[in-house]
Amino acid sequence: MDVRNVVLTGFMGTGKTTVGRALAARLGYRFVDTDLLIELEAGKTVAEIFQEDGESAFRSWERQIAGQLAGASAAVIATGGRLMLDNDNAELLCARSHVFCLTAEPDDIVRRLAGERGQRPLLAVDNPAQRVRQLLEERAPGYSQFPQIHTSGRSVDEIVEEVLKCISAT
Repeated sequence: MDVRNVVLTGFMGTGKTTVGRALAARLGYRFVDTDLLIELEAGKTVAEIFQEDGESAFRSWERQIAGQLAGASAAVIATGGRLMLDNDNAELLCARSHVFCLTAEPDDIVRRLAGERGQRPLLAVDNPAQRVRQLLEERAPGYSQFPQIHTSGRSVDEIVEEVLKCISAT
């Protein structure tokens, strides 16, 4: 019997990986982080892909991974921040998944990512806080298509509980 997946999307630093691991453990599902899967298959980090091959190559990797995961069952999938903003990726993963967009306050995102600037190519700029706000504004229409779960000021357990309530309500 196929069991629907849970896809966590949203901007970087909103808690997709942390919440995803906890949610997968709670549900007894496997956990998949699309960025980590890309790194395993590409044999290099996301930052290296961006630097050596460009953003379009990374987006191609995202499409490939979305295609692979389209047939998954009983998985919690934490996506890269733009993966579900691609209509083809979203169509593939939404068909068999509950999808939730994790959100956080821009200042919380900047604080959470402060030590990862070199690993986050889109934040390798002079003013990361300004860049976060700009990208959040650009992506807001895409993220708004999914149910929103706010993570600022909340524990991982509280967020997991909200996701579980949303799933049982569908």
